[in-house]
Amino acid sequence: MDRTVLVLAPIGRDALAAAEVLRRSNIQAEVCPDIASLVAGLDAGAGTAFVAEEGLVGDQAKLLTQWVANQEPWSDFPFIVLTSHHVQPRVTAWREAQMRQLGNVSLIERPLQPITLVSVVQSALRARRRQREISALLDDQRLAAARLESLVDERTAQLLEMNAQLRSEMEERARVEDALRHAQKMDALGKLTGGVAHDFNNLLMVITAGIDMLERHDDEERCQRISAGMKQAAQRGASLTRQLLSFSRSHALRQEVVDVPTLITQMRDLLNRSLRGDIHVKLELSADTWPVYVDPGELEIAILNLCVNARDAMDSGGMITISACNAVEPQGHEQVRLAVSDTGTGMTPEVKARVFDPFFTTKEVGKGSGLGLAQVYGFARQSGGSVEIESEVGAGSTITLNLPRAEPSLAPEQVPEIPRDQEGTFKGSVLLVEDDAEVASMILDMLDSLGFEATHAKNAASALGALGNDRVIDLVLSDIMMPGGMNGIELSEEMWARRPGLPIILSSGFADAFSNEASRLGIRILAKPYCIQDLRSAIERIFTGDPQRPSQ
Repeated sequence: MDRTVLVLAPIGRDALAAAEVLRRSNIQAEVCPDIASLVAGLDAGAGTAFVAEEGLVGDQAKLLTQWVANQEPWSDFPFIVLTSHHVQPRVTAWREAQMRQLGNVSLIERPLQPITLVSVVQSALRARRRQREISALLDDQRLAAARLESLVDERTAQLLEMNAQLRSEMEERARVEDALRHAQKMDALGKLTGGVAHDFNNLLMVITAGIDMLERHDDEERCQRISAGMKQAAQRGASLTRQLLSFSRSHALRQEVVDVPTLITQMRDLLNRSLRGDIHVKLELSADTWPVYVDPGELEIAILNLCVNARDAMDSGGMITISACNAVEPQGHEQVRLAVSDTGTGMTPEVKARVFDPFFTTKEVGKGSGLGLAQVYGFARQSGGSVEIESEVGAGSTITLNLPRAEPSLAPEQVPEIPRDQEGTFKGSVLLVEDDAEVASMILDMLDSLGFEATHAKNAASALGALGNDRVIDLVLSDIMMPGGMNGIELSEEMWARRPGLPIILSSGFADAFSNEASRLGIRILAKPYCIQDLRSAIERIFTGDPQRPSQ
C-alpha cells in the first residue's frame, strides 16, 4: 500500500488521465471520488496523494487538514497538488493557506506533463518510504531501549540480590572475625598470664625473700648484696611494665634530641653486664650520624632488647655488631639507620613473620615474655620510624631501626643546677598527696633523704585543707588517681586557683591516660614506679624549668 498513489481530481478527466500515466510507469494509482475516500486511503497507508486544487474546495477539506494535523511524529506525508495559472490575489491567498495546512506539498501546474508527474510522484514515494524506514528504525531503537531497560532492571535485581548476599556474608565474616579476635585475645591473655605473670612472680620472689632475709641477717655485706638483688628485680619489673605500655602505644614518649653514637657508647658497660662473656660487641658508628628526636630511655631499652635477643640466638658465643649511619629515602625523608646484627642461628620464615607479635617467643618458659621485640616495634612506630628485619637460618639476623632525623632547630634541653644548702640537699616543704599508705611511707622517706620537710594528705580534700591554714608549702607531689571524686588534675587546677604558680608534680602508674590534660596545664607527670633519683630529677626540672601555668 505504501507504493500506491491516491488521485483526487473531481472535475473532468484529470483523475483518469493521471492514473493512466502513472500505471504505464508501473506505479499503482487509485482514483478517489472525494476527500472522504482520500482520507480512508491515507489511513490504509498510501505512499503519496495527487490532488487537483479544486478537489480541496468544500467542507470536506477539513477532514484532510485534520488528518494531516494528527499524523505520527515521524510522518510528514507528501502531497502533490495540481494547480493553475490563476494569479488573482484571492486565489493566491487560498492556495497559500492550503499549502500551510497540508505541510509537505509539491505543486504541478497545468497543462500536466506526464514526465513531470511521474518524476514528482516517484520522488514523493521515495520520501515516504524513507520516512517509514526511519519510523521502523525508531521502533527498533525504542524496542532495543525497552529490552535494555528490562535487562538493566533484571541485572539490577540480580545485583541487589548479590549485594544482599554479600552483606550477609560480610556480616557473617565480621562475626567470625570478632570470634577469632576474641579467641586471639584469650590466647594472648593466656600467654600473658603464662609468661609475664611467671616473670613477675620470680621478681616478687626475689623481693619478698630478700625482705625476709634482711630481717634475719646483720651481715652488712650480705644485706647489701640482697638489697642490690631486690633493686634489680624491681627495675626488671618496671622495665617489663614499660615494654607492655610501649607495645600498646599507650606509653607517652618523652622525646628529646639524642646523639645516637654518644648514647650507644655510654651503654657499653650496660651491654657488657647484660651479655655473656663469650659474646663480643662491635660498634660501627659513623661520626657524622644525624641526631634523632626520640625518648632516650625507650631507645636504650630497644637497643638492650635487640642485644639480649641476639645473645639468646648465640648459644656458643659470637659477635654482636651495632651500627649507625645516615640514610635518605627515595621520597627525600632523612633517617638514621640503627642496626643490630648477630652471628646466631637466624630465623625461619615462620618465626620471622611473627617475631614482632606480642607474647610470641621461641624461648623456654621463664626465659622470655615475648615482649622484647614487640617493644622495639612499638617504640619505632610511635617515634615516627619503622623496623626492618633480615634473617636466614644459620646466617644470623639483622634488625634495623629507621628513626627520623631531628629537626635542625631542635636543641637538647639544658637543665641548670638549683641552689642547695652547704650539704648539697634541697630545702623546703612538700605536700604529699597519696592514698596508699605503704607507697606514701616510702615517698616520705625519699623526700626526707632529699632534705625536704613533708606533710602527708590521703586525698584531695585533705590536701586543700592543708592549704587553707596558710601553711608554707614549696612543692606539691600528688598522685593522679585518688578516691574522693577529685583526681590529681582537678586538684592542681583548684590549688592554682588558690595559690597561683604553686609548683606541682603529678605521678601515676597510668600516666599516659592523663598526658593531654597534664600538658594543657604545663605539668610533667612522674611515672610510677620511680626511684629517688627519678624524684630528684623531677624536682630539679620543676624548679629550673619554665613556670607552670594553665594553657590559655
